[in-house]
Amino acid sequence: MRAHHTRRAVLGAAIAAAGTGVLAACSDSSGTGHGSTNHGGSPPKATPKATPQAYVAPDGPEGFVSADGPDVIGREEARDSGPVRTFKLTATATPLELGGGRTVRTWAYGDRLPGKEVRLKAGEILSLSLANHLPQDTSLHCHGISMRNDMDGVPGVTQQPIRPGAEFTYRFKVSHPGTYWFHPHSGVQLDRGMYAPLIVEDPNEPMSYDKEWVVLLDDWVDGVDGSTPEAVLAELNHGRAGHSGEHMMSMAPPAGKAKGPSRVKRGATSKLLGGEGGDVAYPYYLINGRMPDDPAQFTAKPGDRIRLRIINAGGETAFRVALGGHKLTVTHTDGFPVRPTKTDSLLVGMGERYDVLVTAGDGVFPLTALAEGKKASSMAVLRTGRGALPAPSVRPAELNRKVLSSAAHLEPDESVALTRRRPDRIMRIKLTGGMKKYDWAFDEKPYSPDRLYPVRAHERVRMVFINTTEMWHPIHLHGHTFALAGINGSGARKDTTAVLPHRKVTVDFDADNPGLWMLHCHNIYHSESGMMTTVAYRA
Repeated sequence: MRAHHTRRAVLGAAIAAAGTGVLAACSDSSGTGHGSTNHGGSPPKATPKATPQAYVAPDGPEGFVSADGPDVIGREEARDSGPVRTFKLTATATPLELGGGRTVRTWAYGDRLPGKEVRLKAGEILSLSLANHLPQDTSLHCHGISMRNDMDGVPGVTQQPIRPGAEFTYRFKVSHPGTYWFHPHSGVQLDRGMYAPLIVEDPNEPMSYDKEWVVLLDDWVDGVDGSTPEAVLAELNHGRAGHSGEHMMSMAPPAGKAKGPSRVKRGATSKLLGGEGGDVAYPYYLINGRMPDDPAQFTAKPGDRIRLRIINAGGETAFRVALGGHKLTVTHTDGFPVRPTKTDSLLVGMGERYDVLVTAGDGVFPLTALAEGKKASSMAVLRTGRGALPAPSVRPAELNRKVLSSAAHLEPDESVALTRRRPDRIMRIKLTGGMKKYDWAFDEKPYSPDRLYPVRAHERVRMVFINTTEMWHPIHLHGHTFALAGINGSGARKDTTAVLPHRKVTVDFDADNPGLWMLHCHNIYHSESGMMTTVAYRA
């Protein structure tokens, strides 16, 4: 075990070395020669090279576990270890073609949308290098993975930001199979093109299927008529900076507040979401980076059994998803198995994932993602035979039949059900704020690095989220999965769950992963306006 470091100590030798490599050695070839180092500027004459950067642990709160402390290292050493799988990414400014000749200038991982898939097996060690070609700091968070705390990718909390021209390698053991994804945890960068799937295969996969289709849902604003996510946030905040930008999370000034049309949406309502559907009027909605009039297509044979891994990578939109002419059998949510449940469609909040099985029919079928409450949709296509593409605005009848609106209706597979146990600690957390003042927060207090919710290792922790607002919120906990409260005890295992207006949701988790872990709304504009906090393990 590594010796204890002070809170300003350099990270372990392997991590420090990863942060000082040469950019050219860690760049994906797809990430060079595209776009510019300035958002919307001219392409550079040459690929920038990395400069050495020492990565030191951020100052941690006194009396609590340090992100790189001995408790964290000891927990990592206790995880199963296997071979190392190495991947290399480049965060860069680049033009992206979204279909139908529409091209936007944005930021992405390489020159593709979504970014290149990262895939490995449970029990292996992930080594994921990120080279920063952007004009501002960035970071990378592997959403849903239970990992070592200093690899969680939260600037100012678990790591120093990755500076322009530098790189950092995220390295940790991966224990649980499932459908995950990664994105920045720096300002509103998530609402650009910086996201990609992270698939952890089960080496002893119990399910049988012929093909697999990874489906990423997104709402898009960046680069359209001059819009940027920073400008959207400023408009929502009535010109004020987000709360987190005043503290730790953004860590850098916005990359220009471009002029453009208003992106504030009024009157977006949804019964499934309990009222308000969202505040942002996105011009485009995408599936796997494509517009519905030039959709992504997945080919199979009639009768094939297909596993769909559905990920909502959107910044502010819930999607109702259906595959025309097919039933969906839900097998997993947020990476963890559930008892197979049939439905016609399902509602997916930001940050949530669902795995479903379908038996492919014969023909051409729309996979439609309805932007819930926003009167718009996107589409991809399952093709098993000849035929014309469905109309971009198609609304399969399955969208309005049986809708799985919440994972609370699912039961966990016995292999992952949380054991019954009285909670050692109960936290009652109010979700507060509103659209008028855009003062989203927990317990009426916006994010502050010194405001913590303490836990101790080995406790069973119960969180009761009480939504006092008129808006729904997808709440995400880093580094853990929790069990939804079920009728017959512990419910489905999740890391992100929707809390509807004037409702409460109760979840339980075991405090088995020491560190400083973010708890926040996965509406990027809500979290950047203050609805996030830190769950901290006492030393």
